[in-house]
Amino acid sequence: MAVMAAAPFLLPALSTSAFPSGRSLPNPSQSRGTIPCHPKLRHSSRTPVAARSASAGESLLLAKADLLDLISDQARGVRTEGNASRRAGIVRAIDALALYGKDMVTTGPSLSATWRMMWTTEKEQLFIIKNARLFGTETGDVLQVIDVGKGLLNNVITFPPSGVFFVRSTCEAVSPQRVNFRFTSAVLRGNSWQIPLPPFGQGWFESLYLDEDIRVVKDIRGDYLVIDRAPYSWKE
Repeated sequence: MAVMAAAPFLLPALSTSAFPSGRSLPNPSQSRGTIPCHPKLRHSSRTPVAARSASAGESLLLAKADLLDLISDQARGVRTEGNASRRAGIVRAIDALALYGKDMVTTGPSLSATWRMMWTTEKEQLFIIKNARLFGTETGDVLQVIDVGKGLLNNVITFPPSGVFFVRSTCEAVSPQRVNFRFTSAVLRGNSWQIPLPPFGQGWFESLYLDEDIRVVKDIRGDYLVIDRAPYSWKE
């Protein structure tokens, strides 16, 4: 049986003489019409997910920094009293930060802490801060001590070196951001004495924003509170 040698399949050489004089070879890129780009290959104007996340994170940090800057020279709110424009600016900054917290659950275990007041609109606390010197003392840290697991809340005003006024309460989370509370007792305590006081009320507060550093609160009376995590745990 004869074996046939496989030969390459040869194309004849292409000669330019086959085209009229003065004409060049057709250029596919100059052909009539444009071949549409495949949708998957088109450049997208959408911002990548990672970039959007980074941008949102930066915006949150700016909103937080703006609020902290606005309250930094307000003596915990004393200097804001009577200054309607400054108060309005701080409330706007709170509202801006609250937008980032609107989907947060702020009544979980992360709420348990010793929180230290940075700024407030609560008149009773501001009155004590301003007038403690009339009683021969000064106001130290103003605290909110919460134990979510035990359902306990203490509001505390310290008078260094050893004085303290605190109100005990029970508390219960009733929504992702709202906590109901009821006062149970109050104590004014000095170095070697204390005066018990009767309980006097109930209410609720909402933590509009919470992170590892600060918490922003609005209460039943429409007052605001900006607090940070104290570097210590307060105990009775």
